Amino acid sequence: MVVMGVQMVVTLLMASVMHRVSPYCSFGRWLLCNGSLFRYKHPTEEELRALDGKQRPRGKRERRMDGVTEDKPLTVPRDIDLHLDTQPITTMDALVLRYFLEYQWYIDFALYSSIIYLFTEGYFCLVDAQNEVNIGVLWCLLTIIFSIKVLFMVMQHYFRSEEGGERSVCLTFAFLFVLIAMVALIMREEYLEFGLEPGLTSVGHNLELFLKPLGWQWSIPFTKLAFKIALVAICSFLGGCLTFPGLRLAQTHLDALKMAADRPVLQLLLHASFLPPVFVVVLWIKPLTRDFLLKAPMGKESVELMSNATYNTFRLWFIVALCLLRFAMTRFHMQAYLGLAERWVEQMKREAGRIATLEIQRKITRIFCYLTVVALQYLAPIILTLHCVLVLKSLGDYSWGLYPEPPGFSPAVDSAPSLPAISAEEDDSEDVQAAVEQITGALGALRGLFTPLFYRGLFAFLTWWVAVCQLVTCLFGLYFHQYLGTS
Repeated sequence: MVVMGVQMVVTLLMASVMHRVSPYCSFGRWLLCNGSLFRYKHPTEEELRALDGKQRPRGKRERRMDGVTEDKPLTVPRDIDLHLDTQPITTMDALVLRYFLEYQWYIDFALYSSIIYLFTEGYFCLVDAQNEVNIGVLWCLLTIIFSIKVLFMVMQHYFRSEEGGERSVCLTFAFLFVLIAMVALIMREEYLEFGLEPGLTSVGHNLELFLKPLGWQWSIPFTKLAFKIALVAICSFLGGCLTFPGLRLAQTHLDALKMAADRPVLQLLLHASFLPPVFVVVLWIKPLTRDFLLKAPMGKESVELMSNATYNTFRLWFIVALCLLRFAMTRFHMQAYLGLAERWVEQMKREAGRIATLEIQRKITRIFCYLTVVALQYLAPIILTLHCVLVLKSLGDYSWGLYPEPPGFSPAVDSAPSLPAISAEEDDSEDVQAAVEQITGALGALRGLFTPLFYRGLFAFLTWWVAVCQLVTCLFGLYFHQYLGTS
């Protein structure tokens, strides 16, 4: 008997493809360098001097207090008639972008992870493999971890900045999300239907039965309290990491709407792609969605529109569709960000005084160099939400509605999950077959300890929480850029 079998072969094959093919054919690189995005080129010093009507100065220097002379920087009027040239982004241009290699690896890994998950879903649909470990879930869990790592890396970039108060903004929102998380965790299941309480009760009960034969005493209330404290800390950390992605999304959304002023269909799609956090938050508010859809009031009677299982399936598909819609709008948001260079030039023309040519070049170049940072801020929350939903489906024993689901595990066990028996004879301990059985038994014991009911509550809450963080930060970003930011 093998532990993973066909899944392991496909995993090794996919890992080999990712390692050997990505340097030559990368989806993340194609996403930015497929010719649909245009960057603005900074003007040269000769072009700025020609617009200003000046000839090249001959050795124009200034003397400092210590007697050392240095070249005086060339300045031009701010209201100069400057128009930026555009150029499609190529692979050679992308190599100078900040965090480009991290961006490329992360997007490619998320793509291969999704492919493996689709394969394992089809594999479990066609083959009766209930005793095998779903390796697609492991890839999705790794993608979730890497998504949080990428968001933390971008937040670290802001923390290292000494200008603009970015560090204070992250800390302020982190403390705000502590309060929101505490309020969400004390809400009753009649309002927010994550299922955390039943899941924690089942885990606490299983832990008590598991540790009692070993002579350990375990308290279920203590387990719940410790878990919720840890969950609040995780929520605060995620909120801090998602602060600037939400603020950036609000800015690029407004800029993309201005770019599509004469395209009403595109504006409608942009609005639809901006609303997924609202829909995801509402989907777990029981009085607004489940109670209304399961028993819709029709006069004096109520009509059942769908069953509980159908609603769970609908919720999964709806979130996946929202993630795909937002992903489809990536190009327009990235182009809207690149358009900041042109808008900055227009803003400069309305100001008085002179400006150094080097400052103009640095500002326009900096906007392009941070393109991959903005792409990570836009794509990481989408990938994080999508893979949380995929893990929620698989570990929570939900159904896609395409095929009948195998019978799931019970929420709680009547007896303690037992550790695999180890033979006392040394010869048996060296047997490979016995080792495989021990590994399988350990995985079975772990699976019996953390029930599908627990996974449903945990990943439903994480999916909902990512949407809450995006919703709060995006709403604040809209208010800031429309009423407080400079126009």
